[in-house]
Amino acid sequence: MKKISIIFVLILFSITYGFSQKLAYVDTEYILSKIPAYENAQDKLDELSKGWQKEIESKFSEVENKYKEYQAEHVLLSAEMKKQRQTEIINLEKEANNLKNKYFGNEGELYNKRKELVKPIQDEVFNAIKEMATEGNYGFILDKSSGMSMIYTDNKYDLSSEVLKKLGYN
Repeated sequence: MKKISIIFVLILFSITYGFSQKLAYVDTEYILSKIPAYENAQDKLDELSKGWQKEIESKFSEVENKYKEYQAEHVLLSAEMKKQRQTEIINLEKEANNLKNKYFGNEGELYNKRKELVKPIQDEVFNAIKEMATEGNYGFILDKSSGMSMIYTDNKYDLSSEVLKKLGYN
């Protein structure tokens, strides 16, 4: 994997120099950490997430308690009562899992809230980077924080601070 990354970077550099385009990078984690609205959105999402997590844990705790009660009493219960309790436990577990999916699933409330609160800020950052790329005639702008391994970076090509200035944050 490391060889592929090195080859990719070398090809990228050769293409860049071949077309006389400039290469730069930004650190979007750094940029976003300097934007108060993003920090506020993250705090709000964390708060919501914790509340929802407590609610889900409470549901699963209820399921566990019902199961323990059933285990303690099942020898005394009739077949019909056993079936009724088992169904009740299964339904409670389904409710807990549905609640978990409702809040944390692929299209859950956390995803939608993140899209509502964070995406506009990310779009604003992306548009600022795009403008800077056009104005500065950059052929490529890489994101240092996205996990792309960079062998060497010269800070003079880091546009993160300029993106913050363009967005009005110093």
